[in-house]
Amino acid sequence: MLLGIDIGGTSIKLAILADPVGNPANPPLYTARSKTYERPDRQRLVHVLAAALAQTPGEMQHALSAVGVCAPGLVDASGRIIKAVNVPGLEGLTPADIVSLAGQETLPHGLPVVPQTDTHAAAFDFAVTHAIQGRLLAISMGTGIGAAVLDGPDHRPLIVSGRGPGHLGQLDVALPELDANVPIGPDGGRGSLEAYMGLPALRARFGPQLGRVLEHADLHPNHPPLAALVKALRIAHAIYRPNTIALLGGVGIRLSPLIDDLHAAASRDLTGLAHPGWELRSGDSDFHAASGVARLAGQSSR
Repeated sequence: MLLGIDIGGTSIKLAILADPVGNPANPPLYTARSKTYERPDRQRLVHVLAAALAQTPGEMQHALSAVGVCAPGLVDASGRIIKAVNVPGLEGLTPADIVSLAGQETLPHGLPVVPQTDTHAAAFDFAVTHAIQGRLLAISMGTGIGAAVLDGPDHRPLIVSGRGPGHLGQLDVALPELDANVPIGPDGGRGSLEAYMGLPALRARFGPQLGRVLEHADLHPNHPPLAALVKALRIAHAIYRPNTIALLGGVGIRLSPLIDDLHAAASRDLTGLAHPGWELRSGDSDFHAASGVARLAGQSSR
């Protein structure tokens, strides 16, 4: 069995899958979400992950053959996380370190630990479980915004900068004509996609009404956050020429009622570089990244 751990900006998600040999799209056997946190230090992060791991069924723990971990942040050449704005408790650690600290009482010793970005993992799970053909651009929208581009039948990642295709969340999509006070993102970039559509930005804009706004799709493509997203989608066609774009993550999944409107807005006078018949889709699981990193760990450990 394979364990996937997705360390997010506000909680940790777990997924356990049977080894996907012979059935690459197998669903998870077990999923769980930890208690929530906000900018946890190391002690808090280890405690939360350890508590979540302790709840996994014992027979599954003992049958694990590999662990995959999604951990946000800037990574140095040794694989150590040197900057994690939303999860500072990760700083100074490798993904293997956090698994060792949190799982010492629950996980078998010596398990191989495979690190991966959450965007790549979520994109891989979506591509495999939805039988995506052609180039996929997956945009993960949660506390932050990231992207992955996958190609070919084996869903190989496109690497342009760092460990991904670039920093789509930091694209300048400022809309001063719609929003007099152009927002500033957590990295200091004014008018970035993350400054409009990241979870902290949406909370600042909508306050306690955010859940209702997303649940009831009380947004329109001309509203500043979605207009910024549409602008990013249009730019992405010029850069990546995807056949399919998928909106993933806690925010992206909840935009599913607006997919047709967003597709229509992005398609209006779109560059001729765009693939005719391109699709815009949304994810259908909050555990795409946890499941995807488990699948990738299974591939790496064979």
